[in-house]
Amino acid sequence: MLWSALLLPPPSDNAPSPIEPATLQALAIWALQFTPRVALADDAVLMEVAGSVRLFGGRRALRDKVWGEGRELGVGQLAWAPNSLAALALARAGRENGLRGPLEALLDALPMAVLSAVRPHALTLSHIGCRTLGDVRALPRGGMARRFDKALLTALDQTYGLAPEVHQWVGLPETFEARLELMFRVDEASALLSGARRLLLQMAGWLAARHSGVTAFTLHWAHDVMRSREVGEGGHLTVGTAEPTRNVEHLSRLLAEHLGKVELAAPVGDLRLSADTVHRLTEASASLLPDNAVHQGETLHLVLERLAARLGPERVLRPVLTEDHRQEWMCRWQPAPLVLPRKPAPGPELPQPTFVLPQPLRLAMRGNRPIYQGELQLLAGPQRVEGGWWDRVSGTPVDEAETTRYMARDYWVALSALAGVLWVFQTRLDHEPAWYLHGHFA
Repeated sequence: MLWSALLLPPPSDNAPSPIEPATLQALAIWALQFTPRVALADDAVLMEVAGSVRLFGGRRALRDKVWGEGRELGVGQLAWAPNSLAALALARAGRENGLRGPLEALLDALPMAVLSAVRPHALTLSHIGCRTLGDVRALPRGGMARRFDKALLTALDQTYGLAPEVHQWVGLPETFEARLELMFRVDEASALLSGARRLLLQMAGWLAARHSGVTAFTLHWAHDVMRSREVGEGGHLTVGTAEPTRNVEHLSRLLAEHLGKVELAAPVGDLRLSADTVHRLTEASASLLPDNAVHQGETLHLVLERLAARLGPERVLRPVLTEDHRQEWMCRWQPAPLVLPRKPAPGPELPQPTFVLPQPLRLAMRGNRPIYQGELQLLAGPQRVEGGWWDRVSGTPVDEAETTRYMARDYWVALSALAGVLWVFQTRLDHEPAWYLHGHFA
């Protein structure tokens, strides 16, 4: 087995100060992304991660990820050992690696105060000359059983791996909401990001444990109690994303863009973050190659989201295919953050052109064949496109004859000796059917 202990206060020779249960619970929920076997013990969070090592790429990679994010959440010490109480004792002593060398030798050298069960009897044990766990373990078991309670012997056996441990596992809540009291009052909205990032890390851990992503979250802030009555108790800001994500860096940048537009009515002392809309994510399979060159940059939709938050959604557009076979209205430009990915519809039988003309160009004829930089040779077709009766021209009275963009065309792939492969069509149902050039192939 492999256990890790996350200690919130920095290591100290004195007994650690009490930690708020809500703070420990928040850290435990974040830790559930690494393993479902998470437990609380006094001032620490314990994780059994033997089954998660390969998932995160080995012990070193797992350690770096836990330590890197844990420090931002206030973790002061990290330790690894074959059992939970040994890991906790090592963390309190400021020793990280409990896997190198015999466990008994490592534990015997630790101060006896690192074991919670020793603390009620620390004065008595010090009077008889005990200073380390090795000193306590060397005492006669019969005398210890008569003088001290059974919990001390049980804890010693469990720490040294001689007795099984029993834990009450932390459960994953169905919804996420976390609160943070700021270390000082904040007057600028942009300064809220430092505290909000800690809450985003906790939310990302909760989302990872649920294999989900968020498309909307809300940051609430509470004004200082010394505020004016007119400003109210606080405010809030809801941030949405185009698709589910739990990328902390992206969410932080997105939140920063929105906070840059907020003016606080009064100093802020407390923050609260809630996950509003959560969707399950389909996890991508990792490469089988040991040294895969995965692109670590941002994806297109993340860049567009951040630009839209900075410039305004109406200034960042992206093309979206619509369910329309008419070439002019097959694509619509919409605000990028509002475009959700969807499965593409089945494509037409003929290939589609790379470049489409803003307006179709009528072609000259030579006999029955169209001409464009030479006589055209029809390669494939026709693809019949007929529709548009539903597409009414805006501003046109209903009683006029031409009120819709109705069309009836036969599209062909054609070859020109000089212009290359072209996309042309012949009109149907017109008084004088004609040929038009509508696009070019790259």
